[in-house]
Amino acid sequence: MVKFGLQFKATLENVTNVRPEGDDFRWFLKLKCGNCGEVPEKWQYVTLADSVPLKGGRGSASMVLKCKLCARENSIDILRDTIKPYNAEDSERFKTMVQFECRGLEPVDFQPQAGFAAQGAESGTQFPEINLQEKDWTDYDEKVKESVGIYEVTHQFIKC
Repeated sequence: MVKFGLQFKATLENVTNVRPEGDDFRWFLKLKCGNCGEVPEKWQYVTLADSVPLKGGRGSASMVLKCKLCARENSIDILRDTIKPYNAEDSERFKTMVQFECRGLEPVDFQPQAGFAAQGAESGTQFPEINLQEKDWTDYDEKVKESVGIYEVTHQFIKC
């Protein structure tokens, strides 16, 4: 079992507490087989809501995958207690947002999509259903009459 941290980095304008919303939030990943090195073309997602039993009664994981090239069964599990929001003070710095426990897999890419939420840094206005697929998001905070945004979204993976 190896733990990988997904580090998130963005420039925040008048927002804080950027976070994945709900147990059904989809973490879209590209996963490399640790046995043969195969990386499938398609994006795959894992959620906290999904739980699949592991062979041999070794517990469960968010997803169990069989490598199409070498047929090895691998798994990935989201570590619920490691999910952290990205705040205004983190702006323009990498911060670990979530950790994954991997058996036979390594995450090599992440694609942010819909399901993020944030709040106005000064107003507390809630902004649900933020889609970061374009790596940028903008809106307007009526309470404080100023624009808000999340820009230049990027990421990296680290071993934990």
